[in-house]
Amino acid sequence: MNDQICRPDSTTPGPDPVRGPAVGYLDYARIGPLSRPAVAALAATTALAARVDPTDLDRLFALGDAAQTSAARLLGARRHEIALAPSTSNGLFTVAAALQGPGTVLVPRDEFPANLYPWLRFADRGGPAVRLVDPAGQRHITPDLLRRHLTPDVVALAVSAVDSLTGHLAPLAALKEVLGPGRLLIVDAIQGLGSVPLEADAADILVSGGQKWLRAGWGAALLLIRDRCAEHLAPGLGGWAGVAEPFAPVHPAPPLPGAAAHLATNPDFPAAAAIGAAIDDLLDGGGPAAAGARIRATLADLLDRARGAGADVLLDGLGPHERAGIGTFRLPGHDPATVHRTLEAAGLVTTRRDEWIRLSPHTSTPDAAADLLAEALHTLTARRTTH
Repeated sequence: MNDQICRPDSTTPGPDPVRGPAVGYLDYARIGPLSRPAVAALAATTALAARVDPTDLDRLFALGDAAQTSAARLLGARRHEIALAPSTSNGLFTVAAALQGPGTVLVPRDEFPANLYPWLRFADRGGPAVRLVDPAGQRHITPDLLRRHLTPDVVALAVSAVDSLTGHLAPLAALKEVLGPGRLLIVDAIQGLGSVPLEADAADILVSGGQKWLRAGWGAALLLIRDRCAEHLAPGLGGWAGVAEPFAPVHPAPPLPGAAAHLATNPDFPAAAAIGAAIDDLLDGGGPAAAGARIRATLADLLDRARGAGADVLLDGLGPHERAGIGTFRLPGHDPATVHRTLEAAGLVTTRRDEWIRLSPHTSTPDAAADLLAEALHTLTARRTTH
């Protein structure tokens, strides 16, 4: 399934690092333009890295530690349960390398591919087998469906906190209750962290990069491995940065405690500072609850405008707290590519997946974006009526 991204042409104002995203930017599920705190953190840490003073290097390491502390606060975790991976995919591969067989990992069939390939790659390298769960047309797994697939060989469920197409918010606590304490709930949280409150306490393992809803850019991702599941994992990709004595005369040296045991090397320190600054900004602004309320209200307005133009909304029956910051629609009787181009011409940045147009606003999205959407869609419907 190819994602076709609506990119503004040369006449359409795009994201500006000082002024922020354009009015019609509705594509945070793809990439969140860097926030001011993230930009400032990147600039400051890059300046430190350009010098040779040893105290500056100490400051860079301290910024990485501070980012872990902020992430622990956000996720309700102990600091040593957090490590910084290069990306969401890298973090998931790290976990897949650490989860040794035998057994089976369940993955919903419609999962985003980043949450499938790590398990497939390591299934032939000593890891558990992979079983795809067909969500019976719902596009997401429910506790009842999980219960029906919970055979004795199952050791883990890998699931996205938020579905990247429908915006469905996974009931993590209910899923973990079905799994029980002896099986792992592994969560790809990149489409939820920073957009809505997540039931993060239920996740045994959680991974999330910062380039979407946190608006922190690439290069750093949170890797949460709770103490309660540490015994299930071997330090599969753990390198010299993951051991207590990297220069010991005999190797392998004992692993570090907590999530750090799974680090191959040191993090990208400017990226670590950026994701730490983004998390602090989120928490200072009221946290995920405040951000989620604003994002959901804006998305509801956008979807109402789409319905008013005759659009079908994917999973339209979701309750207000079952949908995160993503909503997807199609306009019956209209070519999806034409709809996409019309939105682009109106200054709206969206993603098209086949027949569906995905909307994903943020807290800074102005009310004028909904007006732009309504005008663009009514232009299409009016044009069809007159032909």
